[in-house]
Amino acid sequence: MLAASDPTVAHSLLLLSYPLHPPGKPQQLRTAHFPALQTPTLFVSGAKDPFGSIAELEDARKLIPAPTRIVSIEAAGHSLLTKKNQSELVNAISTSFAALLKTIS
Repeated sequence: MLAASDPTVAHSLLLLSYPLHPPGKPQQLRTAHFPALQTPTLFVSGAKDPFGSIAELEDARKLIPAPTRIVSIEAAGHSLLTKKNQSELVNAISTSFAALLKTIS
C-alpha cells in the first residue's frame, strides 16, 4: 500500500504469496490500492494458494497500470516451497524478477 501512495519508495516490487483475500472469502479482496500502483510488480504465487488462485491473481493484476507478471509455482500452496522445488525455487524467482527488471530499465 505504501508503494501505491508513494511510488518513489520502490523501483519495483517482488510479491511472494500476495494474500488477495482471506482463505475461503474471495469477496474480501485486498486490491483497493492496485489502481494507484505505478510500480512494476512480480507476483509469485503457489498454484494451490488458498489466499488466491492464479486466475484470481490474473484478474487482480489487470487493475495495476504498471507492468506486472505472475510466476505460478506448480503444486505449491501459500508457502511456495514443496519437496520437489527446493533446489530450483530461488532461481525461478530471481530469473523471473530479473526479466521484469529488464523490461523496465
